[in-house]
Amino acid sequence: MKHTALKADKERVFMTGNEALAEGAIRAGCRFYFGYPITPQNEIPAYMAKRLPECGGVFIQAESELAAINMVLGASVTGARAMTSSSSPGISLKQEGISYLAGCQLPAVIANIQRGGPGLGSIDPSQGDYFQATKGGGHGDYRTIVLAPISVQEMHTFTIKAFRLADNYRIPVVILADGRLGQMMEPIYLHRGPPPPVPPKPWALTGAKGRKPNWIRSLLVAEGELEKHNYELQTCYRKIAQQETRYEEMYANDCDLLVAAWGTCARIAKGAMMAARARGLKVGLYRPITLWPFPARRLAKIASKAKAILVVEMNCGQMLEDVRMATGGAAKIFFSGYPGGKVPSESDILRVIYGVAKKTKT
Repeated sequence: MKHTALKADKERVFMTGNEALAEGAIRAGCRFYFGYPITPQNEIPAYMAKRLPECGGVFIQAESELAAINMVLGASVTGARAMTSSSSPGISLKQEGISYLAGCQLPAVIANIQRGGPGLGSIDPSQGDYFQATKGGGHGDYRTIVLAPISVQEMHTFTIKAFRLADNYRIPVVILADGRLGQMMEPIYLHRGPPPPVPPKPWALTGAKGRKPNWIRSLLVAEGELEKHNYELQTCYRKIAQQETRYEEMYANDCDLLVAAWGTCARIAKGAMMAARARGLKVGLYRPITLWPFPARRLAKIASKAKAILVVEMNCGQMLEDVRMATGGAAKIFFSGYPGGKVPSESDILRVIYGVAKKTKT
């Protein structure tokens, strides 16, 4: 997108998902970005390299992914809004730093524009990092809030939301998208007005003149100290689960077959679901927006009425496990996975819906 499209009198623009995410970060008040190149997220650092200096911010292309995530930690310690982004193998390298952020209770935003794996895999879109994002890819008992956008518009708005959540709960927030969402282009509305207010951060390291020094650390070696800290973290995570669970549903109260999908797959499954209903099948859609906290309670209620659930993902079955745990056998569960970088079409998912409907006579 040309920079001229960002003039103050312009509200609706045409841009890629990666650019929309980056502009969302800037409009959320992010002034520190640290990253390292990897496909298919390279538009994010390229965009930030141009825009942040215009806003008085700091862009650094770090020497490695490990350096980038630790630079985020350093900026966050001072109370600044900071972020990094990468794609799957790069996010793997950041896991130790993410664990440190969680252990230090530091807010940060981490965008993962997923590609195929394991290993170097491919540069094609994937949803293979669900486990890593939702279960804590680093060491220790910690969580990150995980948001799964479905459109270029949500790449923008979810990034703004991510910074608010990170500050409110002092927690790393992951935006889990994929190469298709990152590089596709759509018209969107940009967030207007000043950045959302940054809450007071009395814990930040800003100099101790006139007050007692603050300590921010994750090394807790005194007897019982780490146990107490972990219990405090779990209390925070329970609060997040109670207050920040989000989902979208369509025809969920009037369906025999429920299609459960997230991100890109949910977007495509929505069209397949509508096509199936046009042919007389009672099909609904359930889309988690927060992959963690996973909206299990609502899914369990729907499962008690539906005959079957079809989980569709671009992996070998990762959200599938959370669906199984949430529903507890209340409905038959089927799975359609695409783990090799293929993005399913509406017709691909529609064929699977027909097959499941035939087996369950929905």
